[in-house]
Amino acid sequence: MRLFEYEDVLEAVVTEPAQQRIVVGVKRSAASVAALRWAAAEARLRGTTLHVVHAWEPAPGRASYAILGDSPAGGQERLRAKDHLAAIIRAALGAEVPEDITAEVAEGMAERILVHRSRDASLLVLGAAADAGVTGRPAGPVIRACMRSARCPLVIITAAVGAQPPVVNHPVAVS
Repeated sequence: MRLFEYEDVLEAVVTEPAQQRIVVGVKRSAASVAALRWAAAEARLRGTTLHVVHAWEPAPGRASYAILGDSPAGGQERLRAKDHLAAIIRAALGAEVPEDITAEVAEGMAERILVHRSRDASLLVLGAAADAGVTGRPAGPVIRACMRSARCPLVIITAAVGAQPPVVNHPVAVS
């Protein structure tokens, strides 16, 4: 950082750019595939990293005071979420995932997780159905929460009407 002084005014100029990171929230939908493709291209253009987040919630029926991850089904749900994330990444980017992309499976409400991840992001990217907001159907709760509370700019990418979600056909390791 360099300091400049002009007529009793001190001005700081940042010469080293802060590390940017684009966060993209995905679920098993065609809109998520479109959002991930767009976010990956934007990350390449900016020369920054891309962080892909897939949030999942435990199946209903557990007591609100139960310890998360305490049930044997919780491990299977986490594996299923990892398989879904791997399928989304494969559908959007192919078999070869670039090195500057990280992936995360997070347990909890997508709204909270994505708003939290936006604190350290330069951009948050989400996918929406092409007819959301056009046919009178409002944006979903995740998009509304991120529009209200995200700590960085938000980009919403739509998918073509009738586009198919990614297929989960065989497990791929995602950490």
